Amino acid sequence: MDEAFEAVRREIAARAPEFDIDPTMARVERVLELLGDPHRAYRTVHVTGTNGKSSTARMVERLVREHGLRTGRFTSPHLTSVTERIAVDGEPLSQERFVEVFEDVAPYIGVADRESQERGGPPLSFFEVLTVMAFAAFADAPVDVAIIEVGMGGTWDSTNVVDGEVAVITPIAMDHERWLGSTLDEIATEKSGIIKDGAVAVIAEQQDAAFEPILARSQSVGAHLIREGVDLEVVDRRVAVGGQLIDLRTPAGVYTEIFLPLHGAHQAHNALLALAATEALISGGRALGAEIVEAGFGDVDAPGRLEVVRTSPTVVVDVAHNPAGAEAVVDALEESFNLEHIVAVVAVMADKDAEGLLSVLEPTVAEVVVTRNSSERSADPETLAVVAREVFGEERVHVAGRLDEALQLAADLVEANDKHGGGVGTGVLVTGSVVTVADTRILVGRG
Repeated sequence: MDEAFEAVRREIAARAPEFDIDPTMARVERVLELLGDPHRAYRTVHVTGTNGKSSTARMVERLVREHGLRTGRFTSPHLTSVTERIAVDGEPLSQERFVEVFEDVAPYIGVADRESQERGGPPLSFFEVLTVMAFAAFADAPVDVAIIEVGMGGTWDSTNVVDGEVAVITPIAMDHERWLGSTLDEIATEKSGIIKDGAVAVIAEQQDAAFEPILARSQSVGAHLIREGVDLEVVDRRVAVGGQLIDLRTPAGVYTEIFLPLHGAHQAHNALLALAATEALISGGRALGAEIVEAGFGDVDAPGRLEVVRTSPTVVVDVAHNPAGAEAVVDALEESFNLEHIVAVVAVMADKDAEGLLSVLEPTVAEVVVTRNSSERSADPETLAVVAREVFGEERVHVAGRLDEALQLAADLVEANDKHGGGVGTGVLVTGSVVTVADTRILVGRG
């Protein structure tokens, strides 16, 4: 089966990549029409935003599943295997099932490819094919509820063929400006497109420029708005072993002493959105059972999000790829990890705001090792080093041509500054891209 899976993976990967956007839902709509609209066979929660989408989607899925409902979860990008993106009841599709689903939908994708090309358009992209596969797999399972994360934006994202009963929008920041717009207003306008007629919209606290188009969209489609800072609140949070204890307020009441096995204030706020979304979906906005909430949140994981992948020295990986994501990482490191000397290993995509990300890291990070990841879009280390030296100064910047070399150099640097012995108080942070984290997890045996 490995050979069959690899052949399918290569076939899908040969299509236009996720960053090569042709903004239309028409091709996916056509395939789904040919398949009998499988995306309408189950209820849907749709998640967008800039940071925190995958973590929030995973929390919603876990809370919904704790109610005894069968779930589908579609998230992106993946860390190790493309199969991670499509999960049923919390488990990624097996390679065998992935191949089966592809073979089921391939003839219909072929029809849509030909029709599009006859009109002068492109065939379905990599992400569009996966979107179709997810919706088909969920209908075939069958699932009761699908939790769908957008690929990019919202309005024209291929996932926006669904009519989500609940739309969740995590904090919006500057990212993907080439496709989504150069202002928060423009980006938020794109993302608010997932809010559908009569839906419930659960909205994270936003800057005014981002909230205004969300409000306008909600009013225009008659959506019921649930806002963090108005209807929702993280009442309290305390650092705990392996995560944090949180108190959350929703319109239904206050939930106290919930253990969340994830680090950082941002994850508490993601949990708040997930809780409100699940209330809206499951109980019509009434409070959920305390034991269900405790069990659901207590079992949540978020690979690649402030994940400790090695000890002695401590190696923490995080997929932050923009300044807003880096701010969440820095805050969580200072709060939850007792590290006095941190060396960062950073590899970013060439189109990202490297200077912004590095500037956020600089006050917390003693030294930085810039390198490249396995993507062809990875920034050249020497180019990245020029930017890093402007932020950190010459003496605090190191360059490595390969990620494995960068990790070894970072480990050597923290060992040289280990004042207490045994790696206590020192650590390595690996960040800058999902690909950087994925590569690192493979190198340390976590992939």
